[in-house]
Amino acid sequence: MRIPLQVTFRGMERSVALEERIENLATRLERFSGNIGRCQVIVDRPHQHRQQGEVFEVHILVTVPGREIAVRRSARRSAAHENAYVAARDAFDAMRRKLAEHERTQRREVKTHEPTPEGRISELHPEPGYGRIETPDGRLVYFHRNSVLGAPFANLNVGDRVRFVEEAGDQGPQASTVHASL
Repeated sequence: MRIPLQVTFRGMERSVALEERIENLATRLERFSGNIGRCQVIVDRPHQHRQQGEVFEVHILVTVPGREIAVRRSARRSAAHENAYVAARDAFDAMRRKLAEHERTQRREVKTHEPTPEGRISELHPEPGYGRIETPDGRLVYFHRNSVLGAPFANLNVGDRVRFVEEAGDQGPQASTVHASL
């Protein structure tokens, strides 16, 4: 392992086997991301209950160029963390996900979402509970009362501006979601 690794045990005796497992997980993490400058791991047993199983928290702090990334996995998340090895594995899995997200951001590969289309309500039929939205390009999109979010269907009026998610319906375009609060 090339990166400096510091393992600290709190509220428990040092475990050589657990420390070796953490070194193995850190080595895998290093193979996953070559940008790691330092890795600090704290294995903590904050509550020592005699009636219940021991619970462990694992904190990881990784330094990458220009940033520190931290992860904390505790017993409050999972009863499986009564096992220190499981808590360590879960913490390193979470760190790998955070490192992947950080590297995607660095490469500017962050997902972008298409803007939600907007339109105006062109017709409303209160009794059957549906209406139509006119898009800026003049198309009509059907919507049902169950698709409306942000305001009750009964409060909608012809001419109201809405945002919507369009999909192909059996009889043409329809809005699966209509956001009425613009």
